[in-house]
Amino acid sequence: MKRIEINTGNLLLTDGVIGFFQKTVTKFGTGAKIDCPKEYLNKTVYVVVCED
Repeated sequence: MKRIEINTGNLLLTDGVIGFFQKTVTKFGTGAKIDCPKEYLNKTVYVVVCED
């Protein structure tokens, strides 16, 4: 398992991060989804949920 270090309000991702993007979660049937660029297909992604 990969380790993600969280230090009081900061999130440090150091393993193969290619970029970040922000999207709005939208309804999809009885669940939810986010859209992301095609370049991230078949990649491991991390979804970080933050309060506005």
